[in-house]
Amino acid sequence: MNRFGTRFALSIFGESHGPLVGITIDGCLPGLSIDASDFNADLNRRRGGVSAGTTSRSEQDLPHFVSGVFEGKTTGAPLTIVFYNEDKRSNDYDSFRKIPRPGHADFVASKKFNGYEDFRGGGHFSGRMTVCLVAAGVIAKKQLNALSPSSNPIIIEAVVEEVGGYTNIEQGIAYAIAQNDSVGGIVSCRISNLPIGVGEPFFNSVESVIAHAAFSIPAIKGIEFGSGFGASKMKGSEHNDVLIDAAGTTKTNHAGGCVGGISNGNDIVFRVAVKPTSSTPKTQESFNFQSEKIESFQVNGR
Repeated sequence: MNRFGTRFALSIFGESHGPLVGITIDGCLPGLSIDASDFNADLNRRRGGVSAGTTSRSEQDLPHFVSGVFEGKTTGAPLTIVFYNEDKRSNDYDSFRKIPRPGHADFVASKKFNGYEDFRGGGHFSGRMTVCLVAAGVIAKKQLNALSPSSNPIIIEAVVEEVGGYTNIEQGIAYAIAQNDSVGGIVSCRISNLPIGVGEPFFNSVESVIAHAAFSIPAIKGIEFGSGFGASKMKGSEHNDVLIDAAGTTKTNHAGGCVGGISNGNDIVFRVAVKPTSSTPKTQESFNFQSEKIESFQVNGR
């Protein structure tokens, strides 16, 4: 199913080369000020066709409000936002019906949907769909700000920490371009001023819910909180975060702001691993379902 969440529930729809992609948000507070310009900063960070090493597909990514907005304010009804697909080159994908691209969802999508899926540009499995997730994030931050005290607002930050193994981001991108290939990276995320007590033990822990949302991004292949996998090499006395005041502030943050699945008042800190883009200019091999042989092919799309 294409739905996530309960009190702030998201439903995503559309395909990469269809007329549009969109998201419906149920549980949006009434009275939030909303304008297309509110989305610019976050959508510009995501937009391809601008920075070196990104896709050459260049979409305007202008949000259009279909429901849930009246006279510049959210109404409390489900909020639907759509983005029109305008820069498409669908012919680039015809050959992948017979030769599924390794690393892409071409093969599993065909099996799951019995060949009826829209395969152009990856269809519903495309990174194009993440524009909808970014839009939902903009609204979520607005809602958090409305619910948080102005003196202590919740702050959410994400920075690219590493590209292709390089902490110098430009160097990592230059390396990929020189190799005529793609590379992955690591994104570090931090949530500050989240109150103590958010989350539930076990199935709805803070880590579980964040991980569920993070893995909705097609390229995410790993996540760690606090010291993460490094904790397996530490002693308990080293990993334990010592409390230093009555507010619950800790001397270190190896737990990443979560203990027992519940926020402890310190920054929620996690990192996600992003795999290399599967479509690269290099010649690759895959099984040809028409000839029933392994054959070489090249991805000519973007």
